[in-house]
Amino acid sequence: MKRLPLLSISILSLSLSTSSFAQQKSNYSYTEAFAPLFFNNNGDEFRSASGKPGPAYWQNNADYKITATLDDQKNTIAGNVEINYSNNSPDQLDYVWLQLDQNMFSKEGRGQAISPLTKSRYGDANASFDGGYTISSVTDLTGKPVDYIITDTRMQIRLTQALAAKGGKTGFKIQYSYTIPEYGADRTGILKAAKGNVFAIAQWFPRVCVYDNIRGWNTIPYTGPGEFYREFGNYQVQITAPANHIVVLGGELQNPQEVFTAEQFKRYENAKNSDQTVIIRSAQEVAQANSRPNKKSLTWKYILNNAQDIAWASSSSFILDAARINLVNGKKSLAISAYPEESNGNNAWERSTEYTKAAIEHYSNKWFDYPYPVAVNVASNVGGMEYPALSFCGNKARAGSLWGVTNHEFGHNWFPMIVSSNEREFGWMDEGFNSFINEIATESFNNGEYFKQVGDPNSQAVRFTDPRLEAIMNTPQSMDERNIGILLYYKPAYGLKLLRNEIIGAERFDYAFKKYISDWAYKHPTPEDFFRSMENGTGENLNWFWRGWFLNNWRLDQAINKVTYIKNDPKLGSVITVQNLEKLPMPVVVEATTVSGKKIRKKLPVEIWERNQSFDFKIDSKEPLISVQLDPDKVFPDHVPENNIWTAK
Repeated sequence: MKRLPLLSISILSLSLSTSSFAQQKSNYSYTEAFAPLFFNNNGDEFRSASGKPGPAYWQNNADYKITATLDDQKNTIAGNVEINYSNNSPDQLDYVWLQLDQNMFSKEGRGQAISPLTKSRYGDANASFDGGYTISSVTDLTGKPVDYIITDTRMQIRLTQALAAKGGKTGFKIQYSYTIPEYGADRTGILKAAKGNVFAIAQWFPRVCVYDNIRGWNTIPYTGPGEFYREFGNYQVQITAPANHIVVLGGELQNPQEVFTAEQFKRYENAKNSDQTVIIRSAQEVAQANSRPNKKSLTWKYILNNAQDIAWASSSSFILDAARINLVNGKKSLAISAYPEESNGNNAWERSTEYTKAAIEHYSNKWFDYPYPVAVNVASNVGGMEYPALSFCGNKARAGSLWGVTNHEFGHNWFPMIVSSNEREFGWMDEGFNSFINEIATESFNNGEYFKQVGDPNSQAVRFTDPRLEAIMNTPQSMDERNIGILLYYKPAYGLKLLRNEIIGAERFDYAFKKYISDWAYKHPTPEDFFRSMENGTGENLNWFWRGWFLNNWRLDQAINKVTYIKNDPKLGSVITVQNLEKLPMPVVVEATTVSGKKIRKKLPVEIWERNQSFDFKIDSKEPLISVQLDPDKVFPDHVPENNIWTAK
């Protein structure tokens, strides 16, 4: 917006004049921004008004025993899964819903049907591919067939007798198979490599849907954009693959001596006690037949406890290395990297274990203990996807891009693997929170090796609050795919950064954020739980912020309206008038510069906008001013920075 000419014509004449922009029409309503009754629900025995789980909080549990075989010639998985399900809810359950994510890749899958003709992350690159599960049998634990129906990516098992509340248990066995998609919505797939394909295997078995006190059964179909919502449980997994393959899985390997050569087992054990990366299978050894046991196939046995999913990868082309992760209170874990020779060298995947170890150690020390026995990074054709204790990252990533994707995907172990929000509905509680902690980790890694500020928030404000954007508080499925990066990742992460650095302060914010993590570790928080937790932990009323930044796509436009001297005398100080022209309020920071070059800063809390559209305040200056700058550090998302500065003329 255009600035009107100033009335004064020189610095000397300032003492004799009033200088101002014209008063501008404001779209701001303080009664709307600071309206009461923000929360839709009162606290109860299940979810406290303070944002913590209530004394009667409950969630159900599902344990899995899985055996599966990889056919690397036909690109198929054949498996059997035994599910033991506990109903801890206060409700009897007449049926149980399961997720069948692979059905998205069948010709009849809703996800395929809604994939655009233009390039999309969600779908399969091969238009002729027809995947999905083949279910051979569904029985109870005694082997008796059960009644079930499959609809797209969901299976409903209809119980002959209702499952009792508060501790009722049931179980199922499902025999299944499917063809692995070459590019499965950037979450699973097959990478062609010179020494053998890399199979990145995820969403590879039927999983129980979450039953909660928010909406009962959570059965939103899997169509790609919205990720997951899962119950916690224990996993026992056996993967049979060709003997020339190495199988890595996000869990603790139970039979390393059976699946490694004697030399590899020795190196594997050494890595557990080394802070430096230990090569378990080198690039040179990949081409040597004796670098794998002389058998037709091998079965790899893994366990993982108190997790909400499990994933794995298998390839004959894997270079394998590892190093010890040092956790809080003397605990240890193991960083492992698996990658083909094409990803090795020139500051690329040979540093993957270093990056994985650093990220896990940082998040453990800063926020919450890492709970898993391993952290496995796999180079694949999946650009970046997280599962408990295992991540798939782009095989061509190197240097800063490899650090960035590794840091991001392993950060997901905290959001949503430990703090398990509903990604299908609230993707920002997953991607946004993780992106926020990623920046802090990058700043601390290796003396900031890859840390750099890209632009300033003023330059980002136009895209963050573009009126064409949906609000953050929408499901990923109901966002334009082009907007998902901003709305799930960047805008919520920037919002938390604003809260931490400009609105609350790092000490109070970090305390409340850590408390939120510890309170909701291995549980299912909602957005209201997070909002309440942060307000109670920091002692701030942040309704205005949640309302403007998350529930709505409100814009910020602060402006300097007028600068005058008290009694027209610069020695008595100056009065600055600022306006809030758009719907989003924010604190005000100004920096005044005097004729002698002295800089005077003043910060005003957001409460100045509780009952004002414009506000006058005093600067204790003793001489004429040559400029006044709003937001001098350019940290606020003001989308019209042109009216943020007043200059004497």
